[in-house]
Amino acid sequence: MLNDIDLIIAGAGPVGCVVAERAATLLNWKVLIVEKRHHIAGNCYDRYHESGVMIHQYGPHYFRTNNEDLLAYLSKFTSWIPGDYFVKSYCRGELFPFPINLNTLSQFYKRELNAEQAEALLEEVREKIEHPANSEEFVLSRVGKELYESFYLGYTLKQWDRHPKDLDPSVCGRIPIRLNKDERYVDHKHQLTPEHGFTRMFEKMIDHPNIHVMLNSDFIEVQKSVQPKKAALYTGPIDTYFEYKLGKLPWRSLEFDFRVTEKEFVQPCVQINYPNEYDYTRSVEIKHVTKQKHQATVVSYEYSKEEGDPYYPVPAKANRELFNKYWELAGKETEEKKVYFAGRLAKYLYMNTDEAIEEALRMFEHIKTNHHD
Repeated sequence: MLNDIDLIIAGAGPVGCVVAERAATLLNWKVLIVEKRHHIAGNCYDRYHESGVMIHQYGPHYFRTNNEDLLAYLSKFTSWIPGDYFVKSYCRGELFPFPINLNTLSQFYKRELNAEQAEALLEEVREKIEHPANSEEFVLSRVGKELYESFYLGYTLKQWDRHPKDLDPSVCGRIPIRLNKDERYVDHKHQLTPEHGFTRMFEKMIDHPNIHVMLNSDFIEVQKSVQPKKAALYTGPIDTYFEYKLGKLPWRSLEFDFRVTEKEFVQPCVQINYPNEYDYTRSVEIKHVTKQKHQATVVSYEYSKEEGDPYYPVPAKANRELFNKYWELAGKETEEKKVYFAGRLAKYLYMNTDEAIEEALRMFEHIKTNHHD
């Protein structure tokens, strides 16, 4: 089969799997996926821990979407269960609902507040910054100094090893402030998780006679001996593809400490953030989401670090400028060699799972338009 490939794809994460499935199913293309890790599903990879408890190996994935077409597409490969995505933040010896909502404000200020009172309170405490230039100014302009220092400052310093004033407003801007009692982590209409896990969903997606997967393999090396008839898709770090010729793009990485406890549950919810105490940023007990019945549980303690697998692009002006230079090179590579670039690593963007899959579906249409006879 390796001598008869229409499309070669670097990476068996969500983007690679989706494009492979669409090309194999709709175009009858022969597709080769080259994956450097020992497994598919990218950072969505989940597995059974030695204790028998399912874990999310690379941090929690909370699937959510408002896109009905996307949900219908993925439902071909999985059944769903409700995703109970509730997060609390540990502050002043208490667990507060997070993101900040009416219950958080009432608990923090030790008085019952309705929506109008909470809005007036935030208007009183917030700093009047019309055009926030960074994450610190953005949060101060919404909730003021006390809430900023309690819930945002320490967490951001740990997560990014940078002060919020050195990060784009978008870093903290993704987190909503709610003037109701909705304690869910996200607002989307559909908040679900694959009933048998993300890995199983992607396994079913690429279980196709036209798709061949090479694990533990280097795309650049494989590409030297495999010439696809149609195109190539690269979903890895863009600076790696170009051998760092313009310099390295900085990423934040993560380290996980999985701890087993012989109890059904340890935490009251799936995730607890620690903005001020401890070296870890958060603890995750994914059993709250998977609904697995097991006498033991596993809690993952997450540490942010500078080196390691790339997880989060560092959103700062200089990094965006460097990426833009690489993106120009990528455009030439597409034009001259039919190599396309998609996904969070290739585009130096933070993407939720639903956003990555939507991007994959758009990329497939683009490749189909340009290369399908």
